[in-house]
Amino acid sequence: MEYRTLGDTDVKVSLIGLGTMTWGEQNTEREAHEQIDYALDQGVTLIDAAEMYPVPPRPETQGQTERFIGTWLAQHPAARERIVLATKIAGPARQPHNPQHIRGPQNQFDRKNLTEALDGSLKRLQTDYVDLYQLHWPDRSTMTFGRSMYPYLDDAYTVPIEETLSVLADFVKAGKVRHIGVSNETPWGVAQFLRASEKLGLPRIVSIQNPYSLLNRTFESGLSEFAHREGVGLLAYSPLAFGWLSGKYEGGARPEGARITRFERFKRYSKPESVAATTRYVELARAHGYTPAQFALAFVNSRPFLTSNLIGATSLDQLKENIASADVKLTPELLAQIDALHEQQPNPAP
Repeated sequence: MEYRTLGDTDVKVSLIGLGTMTWGEQNTEREAHEQIDYALDQGVTLIDAAEMYPVPPRPETQGQTERFIGTWLAQHPAARERIVLATKIAGPARQPHNPQHIRGPQNQFDRKNLTEALDGSLKRLQTDYVDLYQLHWPDRSTMTFGRSMYPYLDDAYTVPIEETLSVLADFVKAGKVRHIGVSNETPWGVAQFLRASEKLGLPRIVSIQNPYSLLNRTFESGLSEFAHREGVGLLAYSPLAFGWLSGKYEGGARPEGARITRFERFKRYSKPESVAATTRYVELARAHGYTPAQFALAFVNSRPFLTSNLIGATSLDQLKENIASADVKLTPELLAQIDALHEQQPNPAP
């Protein structure tokens, strides 16, 4: 397993990180524990969760993912130091698909909500601290979760970034959080966080957890330069585009128990142009003797701005295949073919 530095810290994280958002919905507690055991045995160190998980977010299951991690940690207390544990506070319910049930409609990044969220996560995780605490999506209305155009909305109120950062700094000072990061963020937002930290002498964000895959390379347009010049690297989520890039939905297939089969909600990668692009990448992978999943993940792994590739799995076999992508190296010629396909149909699923 390869390891990369988390931002400007002295923390090293595995190239492959373990995503957890199916735990508590598609995966049982026993299966979650099996995934942690296997991932750690393969050298994975980063485990990423969120107070909102599992997904789809429902009041009945909210927090189950963190609880499953917590029961594993309770059974393996000595392993806590081996893990870089990350979680996230849910943002405000500004868009219809954002959860309405977590602290109500005024769930914004102020001291009250941040404190309640972090304390709840620590309790469920059965730990005194998290290594990385992230803002799941911005406090303001902007481009998130498949929205490709800036919305030009005037929010009635948003918590100033300086205020949010000051509260997070207090968490760091108290030892509850080691480092902080953002998620589903834009270049403007990242710039504001970095400017506020410099202006006020507060902790810098160390990571950006955004979608990145063969179908969505928008991170390259503006955020990749922050990774290069400011050391704020990408934690890539949805590297398989909700499983589409594994090839399992090709030809209209809908495997029993699969996410797209079970949940109407997940339409981000099912638009005709996304499906057509997916087929091209799947065919390219198979023509070169790769499984589509390892091909797609190996592409993400190859990016210079990547800190960790957050893979998810609903079965142990999927997990094994995904983690093994760390050993797959795509040739410059094959990467050039990928770029050629991307130029023909860029970012069909932003």
